[in-house]
Amino acid sequence: MLYYLYEYLTANGIHIPGLNLLRYISFRAAISVLMSLAIALIYGKKIINFLRRRQMGELVRDLGLEGQKQKEGTPTMGGLIIILATIIPVLLFTKVLNVYILLLLISVVWMGAIGFIDDYLKKIKKNKDGLSGKFKVIGQVGLGLIVGVTMYFHPDVVVKRKYADAQVVNRNNVEQNFMETEKATVSTVPFVKNNEFDYSGVLFWMDADERHENAWMVFIPLVIFIVTAVSNGANITDGIDGLAAGTSAVILLTLAFFAYVSGNIIFADYLNIMFLPNMGETTIFAVAMVGAVIGFFWYNTYPAQVFMGDTGSLMLGGVIAVLAIILRKELLIPVLCGIFLIENISVMLQVGVFKFRKRKFGLEYAQTNRLFKMSPLHHHYQKSGYHESKIVNRMIIIGVMLAIICLITLKVR
Repeated sequence: MLYYLYEYLTANGIHIPGLNLLRYISFRAAISVLMSLAIALIYGKKIINFLRRRQMGELVRDLGLEGQKQKEGTPTMGGLIIILATIIPVLLFTKVLNVYILLLLISVVWMGAIGFIDDYLKKIKKNKDGLSGKFKVIGQVGLGLIVGVTMYFHPDVVVKRKYADAQVVNRNNVEQNFMETEKATVSTVPFVKNNEFDYSGVLFWMDADERHENAWMVFIPLVIFIVTAVSNGANITDGIDGLAAGTSAVILLTLAFFAYVSGNIIFADYLNIMFLPNMGETTIFAVAMVGAVIGFFWYNTYPAQVFMGDTGSLMLGGVIAVLAIILRKELLIPVLCGIFLIENISVMLQVGVFKFRKRKFGLEYAQTNRLFKMSPLHHHYQKSGYHESKIVNRMIIIGVMLAIICLITLKVR
């Protein structure tokens, strides 16, 4: 909003010293992250106290984990801190009418609302199961459909690709190194030379025009799958103090870097990547959410003063998925969100192996010979005697390593 105010004042010949700094994405991003961090730190405590007064404490099931029962009564729905601390600076410092910003704001509100309903049913209505799983999936599919349709049909969602011999075209005017803007269902394939993949190519039995017209048949279902999978992955990862928040902060910071270089034609030219017009604004959103998550992490580290609940975990996973999709980096998700992935896989393996052994050897054998001591994976390590803080710190370190690998893909092909 402040950017629009700057444009209005400038257009009417009113020049306020220092206001022209709002022209620069780097300045607005820096202010946004500071504001989001300040909001989370200052108002986070007030929100925690409010949740405590409303008796929004966590009801902890006895899973036999050390220190588990001491968490009884810790306020949940802390994801509200992240949502509040993200939305305020985004509304103030971004071009809110930018299609990507609108998609991300919708994602925050949409997934935050689904998580909030789930937490509300658990804590206020005392429904231990919360929102039915099928309704969560319907909500996730709904968001994926909105994102997929917008990405495919909206006229502002375009790319500019470099000419094959762009390195010798023109270094003084980098725009001449890029083709005209185009609508394309293309993504980036990591570690591969000429690493652009067009989803229309999956429809190989069609002619070129038909493939282009029907690419949505591949693209939109994939978007729906990614949003659902990453959202659930973040939700499963949110099991011990600071794990989901810490790993999400690393992922979001990496995506913020991708947003900045993809939305800047000079960096896109230097790195030989697709230039995504209008994408630079998402840098501000991403770093604002990083500040919000770090501010929340202040209160969520062991021993946690607040849990993010589904309000936060479903929202974070959904936003991360949408960010990766609009940045054309969705094929990097298995690496970048590797912690989410292994947590998800650990649950699927635990259930699959249990069912197999139960059918093959009987219930008693299956119960005494589980693949993991407990799933998700972080609970397995707790059962193995590792302290929560050590598990979280080491998984964040692994998350940083995976993020670095993703950044390396900009140059290693």
